[in-house]
Amino acid sequence: MKNFGYSISTTRILDLDATQAERASELLERVPSLNVCIGCGGCTATCSAGMFTEFNIRRVQTLFRRGQLDDLDRQLKNCMLCGKCMLVCPRGINTRQMVIEMRRLLNE
Repeated sequence: MKNFGYSISTTRILDLDATQAERASELLERVPSLNVCIGCGGCTATCSAGMFTEFNIRRVQTLFRRGQLDDLDRQLKNCMLCGKCMLVCPRGINTRQMVIEMRRLLNE
């Protein structure tokens, strides 16, 4: 087989019946501004915690919305709640409150 400089990823299967989607709807009730997120990645680009740890606020939000909550508590602990992500958000999403509510929902 010829090497073209890239490889094809294995197929990912997401079993939506096995997820905890009700947590995502609870998060949207607690942080209504999250409904207007356009996924631009500005929050991730400016994140101080993301520069030094494996924290990625965009990935965490996506996993939470999908109901894939395994290991999210550990990742959320890396957030320093500094608020830089809120300053650059073009939609004015309260990302700090989002992280706090995610932590609460995971600990309930």
